[in-house]
Amino acid sequence: MKSLVLALALLATAAVPAAALAEDAPAAAQAAWSTANTPLADLLANAEAKAVLEKHIPGISTNPEVEPVKGLSLKAIQAYAPDRLPDTLLAAIDADLAKLPAK
Repeated sequence: MKSLVLALALLATAAVPAAALAEDAPAAAQAAWSTANTPLADLLANAEAKAVLEKHIPGISTNPEVEPVKGLSLKAIQAYAPDRLPDTLLAAIDADLAKLPAK
């Protein structure tokens, strides 16, 4: 488990080209919540989105293992924990997130 957390922490700190961030900024500002595109930190920072996550993944907001991967989307985290974040779970979360107002 420690190696998983370490791998996720290293992935979270990987550099992203500034040009890529600048291109996506306007679209991201108007985008809806998503397990594929919204960082976990953003989902947890919003009360409604956090409630959706807690509904589907009880205890996620208080789990200390989450801290190193908060910069990643749930879809990105899924690559390291596919048994804990199956596609069906992410689809259910996305369905509930789609009911929330856009960011």
